[in-house]
Amino acid sequence: MGTALITHADCLDHLTPEGHPEQVARLDHVLHGLQGLDLLRLAAPRCEDRDILRAHPQRYLDRLVAEVPGSGLHRLDEDTWLSPRSMEAARRAVGAAVRAVDAVMAGEARNAFCATRPPGHHAEAETPMGFCLFGNAAIAAKHALDRHGLDRVAVVDFDVHHGNGTQALLWDEPRALLISSQQYPLWPGTGAAAERGGHDNVLNIPLPPGSGGAEMRAAYAEQALPRLAAFEPELIIISAGFDAHADDPLAELNWTEQDFRWITQQLCRAAQGSARGRVVSVLEGGYDLRALADSARAHVQELIEAGR
Repeated sequence: MGTALITHADCLDHLTPEGHPEQVARLDHVLHGLQGLDLLRLAAPRCEDRDILRAHPQRYLDRLVAEVPGSGLHRLDEDTWLSPRSMEAARRAVGAAVRAVDAVMAGEARNAFCATRPPGHHAEAETPMGFCLFGNAAIAAKHALDRHGLDRVAVVDFDVHHGNGTQALLWDEPRALLISSQQYPLWPGTGAAAERGGHDNVLNIPLPPGSGGAEMRAAYAEQALPRLAAFEPELIIISAGFDAHADDPLAELNWTEQDFRWITQQLCRAAQGSARGRVVSVLEGGYDLRALADSARAHVQELIEAGR
């Protein structure tokens, strides 16, 4: 079945101000870094309103649509912007995550990587933030649970910033387990170990500034992987942020490409049993362009190896 790469050129049309870290070049570099790999390439569909409404109320969607500028840029908060085609990009990002779930559930692919933007894990139910408009990973999880009738879906977020949006959107969902590692303290200020979800369904793994791959590997071996095994997920969704890399300008963890390779291997192995190898990965952060491209390639190479 192999590994699917799901993307769309519309995701290049979401514009941000000059010098903004979440820039068009991020996706260009990721796609360039994946050239030559053995991938099933699928176009990300434009999602339906009902997909977005699994995680966000109609009034929030209506508000974003109303605020899309006819030209130029519109600022939603200090970090998050809209341009004339931002909603098209965001709908493709949601559509990619939903399509990826459908593909792995149907056996069209063993696993999938969604190379899209804008990212999603900071978007709360009615609050865009941290470059994010819609909760792509949380929507994918809810789609898997509701549309495909799964009983247990795990979301694992290894972005350097805590996925406060995914946590908020899944807080009261007993069928979903969220495991999130992040530099702590760091923006947005959430992600303490005491934040455990409405059904003890959230595991936060705070990592101290300056720590590296050894500390991450120990934390996953001691906490995340046993928790995943006990949960027995039928699908694993990865929020794949690559900004824990030592070269990333927005944080202070010291991971390398080999650390992203290791964590991907471990999550794919965890999916071999109850999840039948089914893994969906969605792109989140990563702001040093070279490190982003190299880390994403290492991540996808491991997905391909697991999908053989």
